[in-house]
Amino acid sequence: MKLVLLESNDKKMILEVRGENHTFLSLLRENAWDAGSKQVSYTIEHPYLSEPKLVIRADNPKKMLDTAAQMIIDQAKEFEKEFRRVSAKK
Repeated sequence: MKLVLLESNDKKMILEVRGENHTFLSLLRENAWDAGSKQVSYTIEHPYLSEPKLVIRADNPKKMLDTAAQMIIDQAKEFEKEFRRVSAKK
């Protein structure tokens, strides 16, 4: 994954998210909504010829995106813990 900052100001940020697809961007979008974004969406103009662009509108888009990323990390840790618990029984 490589991020390219295309636009940024106090209320809006546009990132190009190279090397990712709907799976990761959907997860990020969902967590950004939960983190308090006013608007978050992504677009992939062409599945083979373009990179996804993530558009975020929030009171502080940098902080909101950081919060969303931490939420994803916390969910992954929770999944790992639960998976270890259930897989240890077999």
